[in-house]
Amino acid sequence: MSQTAQRFSSRRRFLLGLGLMTQVAAAPKPPIVTVLGDSITAGLGLPARDAMPAQLQTALGRLGVSAMVRAAGVSGDTSGGGLARVGFSVAADTRICVVALGGNDLLQGVEPAQTKANLRGILQKLKARRIGAVLVGVGAPPAIGASYAREFNAVYPSLAREFGVPLYANILAGVNSNAALMQRDGVHPNAGGAKRIGEALAPIVAKALKA
Repeated sequence: MSQTAQRFSSRRRFLLGLGLMTQVAAAPKPPIVTVLGDSITAGLGLPARDAMPAQLQTALGRLGVSAMVRAAGVSGDTSGGGLARVGFSVAADTRICVVALGGNDLLQGVEPAQTKANLRGILQKLKARRIGAVLVGVGAPPAIGASYAREFNAVYPSLAREFGVPLYANILAGVNSNAALMQRDGVHPNAGGAKRIGEALAPIVAKALKA
């Protein structure tokens, strides 16, 4: 061994003895939040950076919560579609799944009892996999039929109580009533609307991550 190598080896042993050389622990990976939904969570008409999942991640960051939000929205998906794909769309490393489905059920006139059964199936599958959930509802307007709207709107709080999960009652609350936050189709939020939704959801998701 050369004199230089000997000096290095001796110095290293000396420093280790003093406890001055320690391995730097790897930084923990941020928890994964997966958003299982339809066109609103898929960001229809928006670049990915402006869609709700990205806006949610940014809003969580502003709350001091480091998390990676994955978009798992499929345009046109109903609660039945979400049930069919929850097993592969929500990866095993997901800590919290934001379940935001039902808008297309409403548009297609799906019976509220069927929507409830589908959403229950999703929540049951997540629970069996030890993945937490946040349930996001959709507000049915009375104009669609008072009885139907009443039954549909009762689905989400009922399931939230049944599974003991946090609820955000209406994904478009404060958004669809403001034309400045909606795209021209009057159905999907624009970047400003997606930001509003992300900011509203962030405290709920943050609390679920800490539970």
